[in-house]
Amino acid sequence: MDLIDAIKAIDKPHEDDILNRLYTTWGENVDPDNLLKEYPRPQFVRDSFINLNGYWEYLFTPVNSRDEIPSVMEGNILVPFSPEAMLSGVEKRLLPDQLLWYKKKLPVITRKTPTARILLHFGAVDQFADIFINDALIGSHSGGYLPFTIDITDYLNYTENKLVTTSNTLYLRVRDTSDSSYHSRGKQTLKRGGMYYTAQSGIWQTVWIEEVPEVYIREIKIHPGTDLHSVTVEVATNKKASVTVKIPGYELVKSPASDVPPGTCFSGDYSFSSDTFPSIGIDHSAVAPSYYSFKFNIENPHLWTPEDPYLYPLQITCEDDNVSSYFAMRSFEVRPDDRGKTRFHLNGHPYFLMGVLDQGYWPDGLYTAPSDDALIYDITEMKRLHFNMMRKHIKIECARWYYHCDRLGMIVWQDMVSGGSSYAKPVVSYLPTLFPKVFGRMSDGPAYYKTFSRGSADGRREWLDEMQNTIRYLFNVPSIATWVLFNEGWGQFNAAGATIMAKELDHSRPVDQASGWFDEGSGDYRSVHNYFRPLTVEEDKKNRAFVISEYGGFTCHIDGHSSVDRVYGYKKYDNLDKLGVAYYNLINASLKPLIPKGLAGAVYTQVSDVEEEVNGLMTYDRKITKINPDIDPNMTSGINS
Repeated sequence: MDLIDAIKAIDKPHEDDILNRLYTTWGENVDPDNLLKEYPRPQFVRDSFINLNGYWEYLFTPVNSRDEIPSVMEGNILVPFSPEAMLSGVEKRLLPDQLLWYKKKLPVITRKTPTARILLHFGAVDQFADIFINDALIGSHSGGYLPFTIDITDYLNYTENKLVTTSNTLYLRVRDTSDSSYHSRGKQTLKRGGMYYTAQSGIWQTVWIEEVPEVYIREIKIHPGTDLHSVTVEVATNKKASVTVKIPGYELVKSPASDVPPGTCFSGDYSFSSDTFPSIGIDHSAVAPSYYSFKFNIENPHLWTPEDPYLYPLQITCEDDNVSSYFAMRSFEVRPDDRGKTRFHLNGHPYFLMGVLDQGYWPDGLYTAPSDDALIYDITEMKRLHFNMMRKHIKIECARWYYHCDRLGMIVWQDMVSGGSSYAKPVVSYLPTLFPKVFGRMSDGPAYYKTFSRGSADGRREWLDEMQNTIRYLFNVPSIATWVLFNEGWGQFNAAGATIMAKELDHSRPVDQASGWFDEGSGDYRSVHNYFRPLTVEEDKKNRAFVISEYGGFTCHIDGHSSVDRVYGYKKYDNLDKLGVAYYNLINASLKPLIPKGLAGAVYTQVSDVEEEVNGLMTYDRKITKINPDIDPNMTSGINS
């Protein structure tokens, strides 16, 4: 073990830093009048929507002023960038004892009929949001990573014929405890440094309004058959209706005469897949939620792979409501191969996962990519570097990122967002790094909760709810191949029980129960992090697939493209030539020889630099890719041939 490198990698907070003003190319060209205008929900598309991105008004107030809607605002903020982000135009941090108010004059909406419903969608608001229309509080939402929607129809002012809205104002009141409480926050911290990054808050994904008819589609769930020759489409509507589902080129299927009971994929009164659900306040439209199931036989299926990411179009009609979607025919499983080595299988065949860790941070937008093209660039550049999988690290991304992974052919390992009170870093990071066999496994219980900052029963219940809701929300995404529940003991508790819950919701995907260490012996993978030792394959008594779910982390600081002058990472290189030699030696001499021995996958750290963590394959501003794939174009040859 390289003990000196391990000691150097101990992260320290540097909360007083002023970061260098780095912009991506897309951030330099942001147009406030045409900001993230693409339809935000590609797997549930209607033909029109009103995008509310752009300038809103904002105000910071003390938390004890929460009952008063402000009459005067402080300035303008560019939504959906959080106030901490440079692109927001604010660059001010929301503290736990403050509130952030937003104000937006809503555009005039002309309804098609007096019975049509108007839905207000938020992609994500970090962390607690109260929604007001005019002077009325109409609902609240907690959790900074999942979408929510509210039916605002009955709170708006209209002309006499009830068809045209007049003079309506939306207010949003936000509070964010960041890492001062047990709520989920990922890598956000009020004291940034090392592997923890700038905290952000408020609206950070697209906000939009959508008109739907009186009877409309609320949710869809898509299940490719395990035999890969059929697909089942389940549809939920707000009222009983006539529903049809069409896959172009296949026979149209109409809804059955009576409802079918919802399966475990449905979440009852809530709809996470479609986002079109009143998740807060009073449900004014779902008078009698109804559920319908459709099955198609797919002859000669065109299977989805990273090399050939074929997507089938899908059309769902419910009375006057029409939704476009898509799906893929693919299967993911973990089982022994012909030689008895337990491996990840794609469409029934062993498939090595050449992965890269993706934090989803941007120097100018923090959690929010400055454009759709920026999202695409990260994926295509990682494919150019021979990766076929990205591990989205303790963050839930905007829906369009998953869409681009689907259509471009990038397998996704999706982390749950970590939470819990302040982590005891010697226990969850330093000692397991030094003594992995000692800290590789632990038993659950009250002492365990205290050790991993999960003393709050409310916090444990909240995380379990969010874990289940994350699976429901992302269930239909074809490219997601694995759910990762816990990372390095950060807020971990009852991982074995959480694994059972995840499997009950989704039996079609493997689960990585505990990435790094503190394995509880269940899930589908033995998942380790190894930055300082020679890479090896470990035998697993449970006969699970072995993955190195983090490794590498080689650092190279490039002046003019880094947030700070300090270097945080796991092994330092002074120039790109030395970094490239070390990287290709690691892949070719250390990693690839482990595949015949049973290595099922590996995740290199990481896509890009983030603040002082300069171990990215790209710089933080994405202007320099540090590794040249043309040096070794056959780097991954033979892995999945």
